Amino acid sequence: MISLLSIIALGFFLGMRHATDPDHVIAVTTIITRQRRIGLAALTGIVWGIGHTLTIFVVGASIIVFGFVIPPRIGLSMELSVGLMLVVLGVMNLSSFLRAVPGKLGPSGAESIVHSHAHSHGEYVHSHPHGHSPDVHPHAADETPLGRLDRCLERLSLYQQVRPLVIGVVHGLAGSAAVALLVLTTIRDARWAIAYLLVFGVGTIAGMMLITMSLASAFRFLGGAHEGFSRRLGVASGLISLAFGLVLAYQICFVNGLLRVHPQWTPR
Repeated sequence: MISLLSIIALGFFLGMRHATDPDHVIAVTTIITRQRRIGLAALTGIVWGIGHTLTIFVVGASIIVFGFVIPPRIGLSMELSVGLMLVVLGVMNLSSFLRAVPGKLGPSGAESIVHSHAHSHGEYVHSHPHGHSPDVHPHAADETPLGRLDRCLERLSLYQQVRPLVIGVVHGLAGSAAVALLVLTTIRDARWAIAYLLVFGVGTIAGMMLITMSLASAFRFLGGAHEGFSRRLGVASGLISLAFGLVLAYQICFVNGLLRVHPQWTPR
């Protein structure tokens, strides 16, 4: 009984620590900068954790039960998918927040009637020329790509969570082999090893939920106290995600030799 409880506790807390890996935090930050509700941020973290756990469990269980061996080139390719995904997330954030053009100042120093800056319609953030005094907007609040998508997919209530789910699945590809091999070196019983993977996944879900809630709380507090904070944070998270993804892709492709004849890969 003591051994079983030890395995459960170890798996849960290691899963929570796994959620704090830099690439995980950077990826969810690019999503959280677009959100304002703490509950929605928590749901994003949970869905990310579920996607991550699904991949960890499927790949890890296959390695544990069937003894699958992942070739170095495939292992590096799985890790490369994380780098490419971070690049895509960074570009998406930058393209969304950097399209803002500062409004011109009139004679009285006030912003001109028609101007352009990043603004939101619900969860959709974009920019185009418009005015506030009087209110001049070239489209209705629901006439946005997200609004049209809402109408097309209104019956699928969880479709907005597909993106964090996919991100979690991709991150699971990069870490599943390492987690499974670690379990094999410490737990010989396949049933306990699979149970460990499940507990590890629960810990990862809990850890990411706490991270996303904390980030959303900080963004909401600081964003309300400092004008333009959310926009600057969105640009910063996009730049960090883009840079981290490019560095990771370079290391995998050239340092670890994915594009060479004899690649070198150590699951971690």
